[in-house]
Amino acid sequence: MIKQPATYQDFQDPQAHPRYTGIATFFRTPASQQLDDTDIAIVGVPFDGGVTNRSGTRHGPRAVREQSTMLRRINAVTGVAPFATARVRDLGDCWIERPYELQGALKEIEDFYRTLVAAGVVPLSVGGDHAISLPILRAVAAKGPVGMIHIDAHCDTGDDYMGSRFHHGAPFRRAVEEGLLDPKRVIQIGIRGTTNDPDLWGFSQRSGMRVLPMEEFDDKGWRYAAEEARRVVGDGPVYLTFDIDSLDPSQAPGTGTPEAGGISVLQALRLLRALRGIDFVGGDLVEVSPPFDVGSITAFNGASVLFEILCLLTESWEARRAPR
Repeated sequence: MIKQPATYQDFQDPQAHPRYTGIATFFRTPASQQLDDTDIAIVGVPFDGGVTNRSGTRHGPRAVREQSTMLRRINAVTGVAPFATARVRDLGDCWIERPYELQGALKEIEDFYRTLVAAGVVPLSVGGDHAISLPILRAVAAKGPVGMIHIDAHCDTGDDYMGSRFHHGAPFRRAVEEGLLDPKRVIQIGIRGTTNDPDLWGFSQRSGMRVLPMEEFDDKGWRYAAEEARRVVGDGPVYLTFDIDSLDPSQAPGTGTPEAGGISVLQALRLLRALRGIDFVGGDLVEVSPPFDVGSITAFNGASVLFEILCLLTESWEARRAPR
């Protein structure tokens, strides 16, 4: 470090520097391309080839990265200090060499994440559209199906749409079909919105997923949703996926498929904090679309959600390392 602090020795830690300084990385963590010094990797996946409506989420990782520099080192509510416990690194982006060939692009993502998982690195990803969750699950669940907590306005268990079965409205149907998810250990929270198909989310219910619609969430609250999530996923490994369109559009306008009447940011943060102790093996934040954002509010709220997911992954990583 060329610039040395003369007065405030806490500035020896780059994460303590004034938040408007430095090159943007996720939460001002070290940028790295090495896996042997990484416990938890935060990775951008700037891909929106699976979008069915408004494109733009390819710019999501850069926007969330920038806004994440606003956050500090310690979770003031839970006391979790992820950067003091685990070697958290910004591994840059899983950029796509051939983005115009959808299934090939998803295979590129899968190969990238298989490398991470093989090295024992816990992946935390920022999309990009929700199609990216499928190839990530192919890596995370390579040894057997996992459970999933899915917070979203949509179930994303659709099927063929305009000639493709691999779009952002179908990743979790494909994941069940490929044996990556145990549907009886999947809960989908915040589901709402209009539809052209009365059976649009029928696959979720028929396969055994617990669908917790927004009306039920609103009536019974975030504590109830967290309790239901614990009941459904049980003690096994769990993936956590958070679509920013689960939030109300007033707090997340920058997304491709907004739905009125969503979860507030505070409810989302409290819900996530109530999930401590679950065995999370990976997670993602998806569908931040900066071209539709206002004052970077969506990207900032996304970064705030991402920090809570990081705290959960850190505690799970610590628990797996503890002597039994």
